[in-house]
Amino acid sequence: MRLLNLLQLSDPTLPIGGYAHSGGLETYVQSGIVCSRDTACDYIRQMLTENICYGDAAFASLAYEAVCQNDIDECINLDTECAALKLPREIREASMKLGNRLLKVFQPVLQNQVLDQYVKAIRGNAASGHYCLAFGICAAAMGISKEEMLTGFYYNASVGMVTNSVKMIPLGQQQGQELLFSLQPLIAELVQKNIQPDRDLLGLCCTGFDIRCMQHETLYSRLYMS
Repeated sequence: MRLLNLLQLSDPTLPIGGYAHSGGLETYVQSGIVCSRDTACDYIRQMLTENICYGDAAFASLAYEAVCQNDIDECINLDTECAALKLPREIREASMKLGNRLLKVFQPVLQNQVLDQYVKAIRGNAASGHYCLAFGICAAAMGISKEEMLTGFYYNASVGMVTNSVKMIPLGQQQGQELLFSLQPLIAELVQKNIQPDRDLLGLCCTGFDIRCMQHETLYSRLYMS
């Protein structure tokens, strides 16, 4: 059951609207920075190690711990901090949209006090419901181990970036799968790094990424919402 829960939670086709967001990748492609398998690989590796590791994956890990400690106040504090660290408007709004939709999928079928209180806080405008926090909270409510949760989180993020690269560069389907396969050792390494994230490094600055995400709002044509 735990494996089935993890597969469903981390499924890239989960109906929460993830396909509509590129997370800033569309700007990199249109500017010609990401234009091949090698540049896509470099982009994804940098995103995983320099952005997600100190951002969403760390928040998912901390939210997971908060549920285990039955600490709704910590979840709300993390929600506030997460919102403050997401400087690009589109990225912040995407995180909230995906998180709220994820909670709508799983909260009705799970029985967990912290999860219910978090949803109540969102409805009362005391929290925003960011995706990374919702992912960590739901995983804890499902009884998924933290290591498995983080593996699923990184895998989901990687699949999203690879899929977007295949569509936009474009790459062949085989190239995309080879790229995804090559990321497995890195994902395993980052999972161990996020088991106990350094709270002082949350939101480690990625200025270039933030700028590209902000530029996405003014692209001449767009396929994605972010």
